[in-house]
Amino acid sequence: MEDARYQTGLGALEKITGSSGSAVVESLKDIAPDLADWIIQFSYGDVLSRANLDLKSRQLATVAALTAMGTAYPQLKVHIQGALNVGCTKVEIIEVILQMAVFAGFPAAINGINAAREIFQQEER
Repeated sequence: MEDARYQTGLGALEKITGSSGSAVVESLKDIAPDLADWIIQFSYGDVLSRANLDLKSRQLATVAALTAMGTAYPQLKVHIQGALNVGCTKVEIIEVILQMAVFAGFPAAINGINAAREIFQQEER
């Protein structure tokens, strides 16, 4: 059972984040291997792999949540890239970040826009 969760999680991690998510997980293995496993098994294997919501919707929800948190800039950038990877448009990503100005405040939305700018500029290179 655990192996199936892990494999499902690895597949979802790769599909959503490409190599950036794998790099994050690998960077944790020397100091917190359990956290690395939880990310793969629970976050990606159990939650992000559920069939009731498509990956685009999940990534937009994730971008919204990370923007609203205002404390997860590196993770926000990974998930903005992930949103692009699963087919979200730049316009959709910007709209979900703009909506966070209402619920999380203008500073959170500005930080989210800046994260999006960085990712979009990387995409253009």
